[in-house]
Amino acid sequence: MNQQISDKYQVAFQPYGITVEANCGENLLELARRAGVGITASCGGDGVCGTCKVKIIKGEVESPPSLQLCNDEISSGFRLACRCRVMSDLIVEVPPESRAPVSEGHLRSLVTSEETLAATNWRFSPPVFKLLVELPQPSLKDNSSDLTRIERELESHGIQNARLNIILLKKIAASLRGGNWRVTLTVLKEPGGLRLTDIEPGDTRSHMYGLAFDIGTTGVRGEVLDLTEGRVLAQGVEYNGQRSYGDDVISRIAYAGKPGGLETLQRAVVTTLNKLINEMTGRAGIDGSDIAHVTVAANTTMVHLLLGLDPKHLRLAPYVPTAADLPALPSGDIGLLVGAGVPLYVVPSVASYIGGDIVSGLVGTGIFQRQETVLYIDIGTNGETVVGNSEWMVSASCSAGPAFEGGGIRHGMLATSGAIETFKIGTRSGGPVVTAIGGEKPRGICGAGLISIVAGLFTAGVIDQRGKFQPEVSERVRPGTDGYEYLVVEAHETGTGKDIVLTEVDIDNLIRAKAAMYAGYQTLLASVDMTFEQLDKVVIAGTFGSHLDIEDAVTVGLLPDICRDRFVFVGNGSLLGARLCSFSTDLVEAGKLVAKLVTNIELSENASFMDNYIASMFLPHTDAALFPGVTRQAMPSNKGSR
Repeated sequence: MNQQISDKYQVAFQPYGITVEANCGENLLELARRAGVGITASCGGDGVCGTCKVKIIKGEVESPPSLQLCNDEISSGFRLACRCRVMSDLIVEVPPESRAPVSEGHLRSLVTSEETLAATNWRFSPPVFKLLVELPQPSLKDNSSDLTRIERELESHGIQNARLNIILLKKIAASLRGGNWRVTLTVLKEPGGLRLTDIEPGDTRSHMYGLAFDIGTTGVRGEVLDLTEGRVLAQGVEYNGQRSYGDDVISRIAYAGKPGGLETLQRAVVTTLNKLINEMTGRAGIDGSDIAHVTVAANTTMVHLLLGLDPKHLRLAPYVPTAADLPALPSGDIGLLVGAGVPLYVVPSVASYIGGDIVSGLVGTGIFQRQETVLYIDIGTNGETVVGNSEWMVSASCSAGPAFEGGGIRHGMLATSGAIETFKIGTRSGGPVVTAIGGEKPRGICGAGLISIVAGLFTAGVIDQRGKFQPEVSERVRPGTDGYEYLVVEAHETGTGKDIVLTEVDIDNLIRAKAAMYAGYQTLLASVDMTFEQLDKVVIAGTFGSHLDIEDAVTVGLLPDICRDRFVFVGNGSLLGARLCSFSTDLVEAGKLVAKLVTNIELSENASFMDNYIASMFLPHTDAALFPGVTRQAMPSNKGSR
């Protein structure tokens, strides 16, 4: 027995061609993570989502029974990686639907261009500026310290009592002498004064750049900015490296509570940011050392994980974050690949589940400047909503779950190459017509595709209000392991060589997600004595929202049935706000004011939210009067049509 415990095994992952040594009994999913093999694990490895499915080609694993696998899959060698322990040498195949894409080209919509709303009335005045100073050389008659010489010169520019830290202090002597007593100081504008953040030999005033990031639960998007001219020089996107530890913030908070979990999650997101920094600065033709300022917009949980702050109290009543409005922090403290003293500005949060990403969106779109009343919604795993104008704002959030990003769906996937995003039932054959991202063969269904399919099937009468299939309407409805399922794409037409289907469980997951969102809107509006018809605009933010078909979203009951002219897509509002805050101290201050202006209500503490949620658990809603524009024309039986 002792010999067996000390045994080492070789585990080969196909089709990656990666072989790694494993200890006897080592968890297969953790081993894959260690080896750099991308395996999707939406629930963070708790064995409840079924997305980490792998096929054991050769060898033995110890794996308990799982409800996520059907008998045919088990007999074919499929197992959940998170539930497998290595018991011999292995050959493991990771099927296409379980592979976590890692390349930038796979992620849909680098930075969306639908910025039809933007803040106005702001000055171009970045939070940092550069100042060239020339100092007299020391002599026996004047052997004042280097710092004293700098302070004297700053006083001649009207700058007194500028703050600095040890990072800059260590660079002073070499920079002064390397620049022959002619140096460039980088100065940060802070509340109550100025701070010196960098010193460089010579004149570097023409090289002042910034970084803006939107750190999402799923993806991280960034930009390199020219802070002297107000231009975007490069853009980039990567999957959040934390995604292997859970699809939603609750899963990640839980993982952070495990031994070493918080450090692992912080390291994962910092690694993602550094990869983006290297890629974007390379494309912009600059060096990471040229960066003078970093702005980050993210939800409250992502901020805590980025800074290594324990997030556990975010999910426990009364839901208190460690900090909501942070001072600028040295980027080197968290390991970003820029100068150690470069200031990192985090857009302030409102509450545990209304984060800086929403505040950034409100600032970027200029909603805080408008007299008209706007409903601002960010559709995704975490459904955040704000209603208001320049005088008042009220926010709420709900956990919609991962269905909008393909999670919890039999053949669900992120909005990457090969993901079905549109669906129509052909008028002649009655068979479906689908389009996939990138024009590739379909590999699965993303959130927008899920909504499109359910809307199409409901309109055609293939499913009823409860999301249940009507087998007599289409022969593509067939019995499956989870009840009835609809054959969306046949195996010979897919990129996986397997049928892509939609199950009643998938539809139920979507209904739950859209019900949470819609109930959130209703409850929020009721709290301020408003209805949808009283809204001047509905602003849809987020990269998911930028690919959403309004009619499909209204048909399933995700968006209200109001005049379509009131809907405005703004793309990535969070990144837009982060960029503009990098360009203007006016908007940095606006972010602080907006965070204080917003009043948050906790839907979990509101009894009417659950009533609204239950009423929304139908397509599109139990109250047909709320959706007068949604028509449903039952399709005649087309048995025999394909």
